[in-house]
Amino acid sequence: MPAPRGGLRLAQPIKQAITSQVVALFNDRERGERPVTRRPDGLFGPDSVAWRVHGDVTSMMVGGVAGLLLQMLHPAVLAGVWDHSNFRADMHGRLRRTARFIALTTYGGREEAEAVIARVRGIHGRVRGALPDGRPYAADDPALLAWVHVTEAESFLEAWIRYAEPRMRAAEQDRYFAEMAQVGQALGADPVPRSRAEARALIARMRPALRSDSRTREVARLVLGQRATHPMAEPVQALTLQAGVELLPDWARRMHGFPAPVFSRPLVRAGMLGIARTLRWAFSAGR
Repeated sequence: MPAPRGGLRLAQPIKQAITSQVVALFNDRERGERPVTRRPDGLFGPDSVAWRVHGDVTSMMVGGVAGLLLQMLHPAVLAGVWDHSNFRADMHGRLRRTARFIALTTYGGREEAEAVIARVRGIHGRVRGALPDGRPYAADDPALLAWVHVTEAESFLEAWIRYAEPRMRAAEQDRYFAEMAQVGQALGADPVPRSRAEARALIARMRPALRSDSRTREVARLVLGQRATHPMAEPVQALTLQAGVELLPDWARRMHGFPAPVFSRPLVRAGMLGIARTLRWAFSAGR
């Protein structure tokens, strides 16, 4: 039976309020940023798995938190961010720039995707320094780029499976990594996994190089201590950050020193599923 017209009239302002908050979260209006227009002539296209996975706000937010916490366990990746970034003063801005890069490479036209990839490669080429123990690092090191790429893709996909498509076929998961390999290769990452098995094998191979120290803990504190851009969004943001921690592999959670989410896990997952349903309802008229 169709919904009463009065109910539809009441629902529309609620939808608009929710979508407006989400759009403001991912687009810097002071810089004139607007949501990226979906174009079929980009790197992937409407039938790709990447379009499906990256189009879900909830799983991208949760996966983004988990991915960043994983990336910071590599001392050279952490040093590049620590030495050459203003993340301590503008963590939200850093996350927003990452989200825009993903949006442009996923949904933008080919020229938009290639332009933003070239810009990021230019930034990476200038990021160099030394670790606390004196070893040099460079942000354009193919192995470091591979770590950033694989942890990001793995986290986004895992969040999508958990909060959107729990019965996702293995072949579709592999296709996601094969698609995302285009971006990883264009950025200079090597090796680049083309299946989920290859992604997990790469993460396992790189685990001996991972470390957790006072700087790792400081970055985690800043990530998880972010304030919401609007007071009404604070409960949603707090739950999203908890879900990002809960998404981490057990070994990564232990390295960060986070407690085991034995009792909180059911509440976090149930709460995020509720948020996911609400956001999909709000965006149901369009993306």
